[in-house]
Amino acid sequence: MTGVLCLNKPADCTSFQAVRWTRAIAGEKKAGHCGTLDPMATGVLPVMLGGATRFLEFLPTSPKRYRAVMKLGVRTDTLDLTGTVLETREVAAGRKDIEAVLERFRGNILQVPPMYSALKKDGVRLYDLARKGVEVEREARPVTIDALELLPDGTDGTDPAAGEYVLDVTCSKGTYIRTLIDDIGQSLSCGAAMAALCRTGVGVFTLEDALTISELEAARDSGTLSDLLLPVDKALSFLPSVNVSDPQGVRFQNGGELDLARLRGIPEAPEDGALYRVYSQETDFLGLGEVSLETGALSVRKVFVSR
Repeated sequence: MTGVLCLNKPADCTSFQAVRWTRAIAGEKKAGHCGTLDPMATGVLPVMLGGATRFLEFLPTSPKRYRAVMKLGVRTDTLDLTGTVLETREVAAGRKDIEAVLERFRGNILQVPPMYSALKKDGVRLYDLARKGVEVEREARPVTIDALELLPDGTDGTDPAAGEYVLDVTCSKGTYIRTLIDDIGQSLSCGAAMAALCRTGVGVFTLEDALTISELEAARDSGTLSDLLLPVDKALSFLPSVNVSDPQGVRFQNGGELDLARLRGIPEAPEDGALYRVYSQETDFLGLGEVSLETGALSVRKVFVSR
């Protein structure tokens, strides 16, 4: 089975576990995922199956979009409510106060990664050090917050009277929503921790595309699972495409370069290194080609095979 199943990851499991379940449901040995989610998080987790796994490296992991519940008045060691409470504070801030501080977190900002993260320090995962009670210096890293909005009171059943608010965030790869919420809480002088997180989009995939484990199992049992499989080139639809003749298609699939001057759909001055989805005249996806201005050719970057 080759293609993409966009999973709506359940809470309280790792991304690896979610991929393992999906692979078992599909009966496919080859599987990989795009963009790891924390165990507590839910939402969009694209799972590549079979021959689609060959294209994992090309999938965009930005922009990412999240809906996060922020709980004011509490700080924890993990920066979310799964951790140990470090302190609680009285909450004087309200909706207007939150909206007033959000502007400073939009655009290009610096963010210090949390100790409870998979980043490494001298070859050791930060979360392994954190579990031993060790805290080390972390350098602030640049991230981009493309959009940051406070959703209406009561969204997702939250209660402003209890200090609960929901944020809608669109951000770059490498952004920690837990850290963003902690920083917002510090700016409000009352602290804050992440109470829930749902990824609503990554790359070209959205929550509307995503299926639960139960839905996948039901489709398997009814024999309709293959109908839910998305073609791998949908995940690559952000790239431009070119159609080739039958002889060119055979040459491409055998690893041969294609003369740029003989390809329709390639601009007169293409960007060196640009990737193109390559299709046959019958619109079958053949793989990815890469522009080489030095040779004046579209070279094979990855050939699509069903297994």
